[in-house]
Amino acid sequence: MDDEMKEAFNNAYLELGGLGERVIGFCDYMLPADKFPPGYPFDADEQNFPLSGLRFLGLVSMIDPPRAAVPDAVAKCRSAGIKVIMVTGDHPITAKAIAKAVGIISEGNETVDDIAQRLNIPVEEVNPRDAKAAVVHGSELRDMATDYLDNILKHHTEIVFARTSPQQKLIIVEGCQRQGAIVAVTGDGVNDSPALKKSRHWPFDLRQSKEIHRLHFDQQHPRNHPLFLLFILADVPLPLGTVTILCIDLGTDLVPAISLAYEKPESDIMKRRPRDPLVDKLVNERLISIAYGQIGMIQGAAGFFAYFVIMSENGFMPGRLLGVRKEWDSKAINDLKDSYNQEWTYHDRKILEYTCHTAFFASIVIVQWADLIICKTRRNSILHQGMKNHVLNFGLVFETALAAFLSYCPGMDKGLRMYPLKLNWWFPALPFSFLIFVYDEARRFILRRNPGGWVERETYY
Repeated sequence: MDDEMKEAFNNAYLELGGLGERVIGFCDYMLPADKFPPGYPFDADEQNFPLSGLRFLGLVSMIDPPRAAVPDAVAKCRSAGIKVIMVTGDHPITAKAIAKAVGIISEGNETVDDIAQRLNIPVEEVNPRDAKAAVVHGSELRDMATDYLDNILKHHTEIVFARTSPQQKLIIVEGCQRQGAIVAVTGDGVNDSPALKKSRHWPFDLRQSKEIHRLHFDQQHPRNHPLFLLFILADVPLPLGTVTILCIDLGTDLVPAISLAYEKPESDIMKRRPRDPLVDKLVNERLISIAYGQIGMIQGAAGFFAYFVIMSENGFMPGRLLGVRKEWDSKAINDLKDSYNQEWTYHDRKILEYTCHTAFFASIVIVQWADLIICKTRRNSILHQGMKNHVLNFGLVFETALAAFLSYCPGMDKGLRMYPLKLNWWFPALPFSFLIFVYDEARRFILRRNPGGWVERETYY
């Protein structure tokens, strides 16, 4: 090859590589039969064959286009605040062209070489900080100091590493982790395994993985435990027994909670900024405020309302119940008077108490309808999200049917101490269930209309 051929070779490669095509040069060499007989053990590592004096034959250009879904996946990751870095074994020219085609290097963002070419100045005179994008060759990375790599990862928003080895992929992952980033690596080759292992993330669709993680974080479940403090402070008869609590936690709660895993993510889930693992806790003050101090309080109020309704219908007005628990639970007292001076034996009092337990349990199931529905989304309206999660719809029916079964099945009064309820005793919790739905819909409406406002700062968990 003379200088003219070399120039033609380079020009052809620059043109084809700039189109994102992979270009391979071919050559041949006539091996002497006496030194290289048939069956000769060629060894690429030992290089026990001639590597000079070969005859150049030409170029072969191949196109290996990215999958059609890649640009959309990159765009969604970007909108979610995920920094996408391309690491490839391709030549920098090819890698840069592919990165531009899929949006890893955005339109208008320049590398140092682009700025030097535009200004017609040497590359050395360009301030690297002026370039938002960077294309780093593996040979540069090999001799690069750790601090210099950290500067590249920190100051360039769009980065492509080309002609990299498996070990260098690992170095890049470690560099990102030094920045405090949570790193996920995608790749299906053996040479990707060190980086995959270091990242500790599964090598599948990163965008889908991010949606799943965010969806699971969104679906927090409010609880009604705070109002049980009323039982202690007001010294009233036990409103909910151990058995009925277990029926809620292990029975009616279980299927609805699992059904949330089948919920379709919100439309804006990939437009949210990622959580900071060092600052944003899984359980924070806002989540506790919503789950326990707001929705949980409404749920508890529904149960206590049903409890006081049944007690009142049977002669025990709320004022009569205050401070009566010690007498109520005494087996020796069989003439406890209610608000109308009717005397109650210990046995009859306990039947009334267990009936209240059952009603409290049924009330929690009813307010869980709204609780489950509002857990479908964290910002968007339920009216936009819809009710197309059939597993969740089944969960609503299942918990209601289970509550009715436990209340009306013969023998439950002997085994679980749950008694049949009058039809009208199911209704007191309905307004509270409706209140939970309206309350959270209004909260999310304010979140959407006034982003960054007081409601978002105080209630967006």
